[in-house]
Amino acid sequence: MSISAAPEPSVSLRRRIKRFMSDQPLVPLLILLALLVIVLQILRPGIVNERWIANTIKFAIPLALLAGCQTMTMLTGGIDLSVGTVATMSAFIMSTQVIDHSPAVAILICMIPAVLIGVANGIGVGIFRVHPLIMTLGTSLIGIGCLQVYQRTVIATGTKVPDFLGWLGTGLSYGIPNALLLFVPAAGLIIFTLSRTGFGRLLYAVGDNEKAARLSGVVYWKVITTLYVISSLLAGIVGLLYVGLIKAPSLSLVEPLVLPSVAAAVIGGTSIFGGRGGYTGTILGALILTVLTTLLTVLQMPEGARRMLFGLIILLVTAAYLRIVEDR
Repeated sequence: MSISAAPEPSVSLRRRIKRFMSDQPLVPLLILLALLVIVLQILRPGIVNERWIANTIKFAIPLALLAGCQTMTMLTGGIDLSVGTVATMSAFIMSTQVIDHSPAVAILICMIPAVLIGVANGIGVGIFRVHPLIMTLGTSLIGIGCLQVYQRTVIATGTKVPDFLGWLGTGLSYGIPNALLLFVPAAGLIIFTLSRTGFGRLLYAVGDNEKAARLSGVVYWKVITTLYVISSLLAGIVGLLYVGLIKAPSLSLVEPLVLPSVAAAVIGGTSIFGGRGGYTGTILGALILTVLTTLLTVLQMPEGARRMLFGLIILLVTAAYLRIVEDR
């Protein structure tokens, strides 16, 4: 007597789509980005053109780079709230020092505070076990205070943005933003580091299970200190690029990008609890937030209503995306 095999249970279309989205986490982000662009084009016909695309990329690049800092720190279960202050300090110090020094020397000078803040964050989190949120918030406040004191000493000096930073931040070559000359190598290096190097694997290991990583021989404080120094240096570079884009140094230049950078990393699939995520999704998250900002501006909402709606949309998008990829 032959025994026939039991038929496999049928899988619903909805379940198949969800499984596909879970296996390809970048697909829902691309779909969302395309939908936002379509809605923007419907609300303002003709707005989506080569000029708009170039401007969107120019403003998305600083956010994406700053979100790269958050992605790397969030992989370890931390967060870096000092990146906005570091970027602002680098931009302001460079723009004042370039009056008396060459641009190369001014850039080297402005990177010194970035390294110091990165080392302080790394020692505080890695050795003294201060929570990253508290540690980076504390160094951010200290940095803001130091910058205010510094501003008083150079108030008569004036500021200047070097021409090459203006070219890099706002310029186009054959319709392509010059900022991509900085962003493409930087993004490629971050992606390569996270996916192909031992240091990247250590970040994932520490974030996934710190105790197991320690038992495997990982020197936790060295990994964390290196991470926060890299994060601060990258933030310093963002400050230089952003001041070239805005061309108006101030004491709060990059601060408005701090929380959106966290949101871009989360929307891109990086877990705030560590051990999961990647930079490719973060780049798409930065593009989504930039297009969303344009969309809300087109709707001509009051600033307060726009901020509330922006925050609500971020929460909804993040919740929906995590629901889609929760089976991974």
